[in-house]
Amino acid sequence: MAVVGAGIVGMSAAHFLSRAGWQVTVYDAGVVASGATGSADGAVSVASKKPGPLMTLAVAAVKFYEQLVATGILVDEYLPRSTFVVASDQEELAVLERHAGELEAAGVPIRMLRGAALMDVIGAAAPAAIAAAEVQREGHAVGYRVVERLRQLGGFTIRRNCRVSGFKSSNGRITGVMTEQGIESTDAVLLATGIGSMHFLAEAGLIRPRKGQLIVTDRAGADSPHFPGPLMSCRYLVSKGSQPAGSTAASRSLGLVIDPLRTGQFLIGGSREDRDDRETADADVVATLLRDAVALSPSLAQLRVIRVFSGLRAATRDGMPIVGNVGGADNVWIATGFEGDGICLGPMIGRLCQQMICGESPEQDISALDAARFGLTLAAAA
Repeated sequence: MAVVGAGIVGMSAAHFLSRAGWQVTVYDAGVVASGATGSADGAVSVASKKPGPLMTLAVAAVKFYEQLVATGILVDEYLPRSTFVVASDQEELAVLERHAGELEAAGVPIRMLRGAALMDVIGAAAPAAIAAAEVQREGHAVGYRVVERLRQLGGFTIRRNCRVSGFKSSNGRITGVMTEQGIESTDAVLLATGIGSMHFLAEAGLIRPRKGQLIVTDRAGADSPHFPGPLMSCRYLVSKGSQPAGSTAASRSLGLVIDPLRTGQFLIGGSREDRDDRETADADVVATLLRDAVALSPSLAQLRVIRVFSGLRAATRDGMPIVGNVGGADNVWIATGFEGDGICLGPMIGRLCQQMICGESPEQDISALDAARFGLTLAAAA
């Protein structure tokens, strides 16, 4: 079994496939977690998900993380916590109330905070807030640490710096993986290569890079206000498309999340930009995010920015991930296009891929993600 891509989805699939009895080799053009997984904010969150299949799957994915902790697989790598979605004016309050109702309808425990309760919980952190929804039973997991834990558990082979250029086929099946070192035989393939998935597909323009920029502060002092969990501006829901917007530019949107890290630092983000230059950060984007962060939480003005970085997400044409069989060979599957939801959904999707590849019915309904909706086919194989 060949898994192409050593991010959180590919490594999770390799973990579960190896435990199901497959001999698995993971191929990556770089090193493990060197793509979107290594640049992610680590949110295992339902709070920002769009109502519908993604929100339903995120609820199941959070529970799956809890199972992985209980069974010892991700012990100490998943931190349970709440997310606080914050409204600072009446327009944002309308967004907040609508989204909170949709979360509750999906079975997510919500506590609305107003007045004295709001001040008691997040007042010092966000004094200008007029209301907040505490989205309970969420969590945080650092993507590269999850991948490293799976690597340590072992059971499969990892081929780093080994780019897959194509596949060898025979009688409608993939029989080999083509690399610079030659052709290596395989009996099945899972493509979990994010943006790189387009290299293997005949369809053009289906997956595009979406840049995100993040800011890291230094450690807060003992006199800094306590953050009970990440603060998410209602504008983040609009920037992500989880709630409708009146006039959000298609090519760039900014939302705000202020995330207290275990180190005492804060992660501030983020942007969604239809660009592919992950090596650069933009002063105007960073300045806007910092202004918004200080407006929501003035105490952050005491801290210094020590790092700004960016990463690329794989965004699909319809905003939904792609998971399922690929046409052109009956032993090829794909799991890609998770955009900003890969850390949340990744381990569970890896498990569902294992079930599909083993001929089992996935334990979650992923029909909305089916690759067949695009009629995907492999690029011409040798």
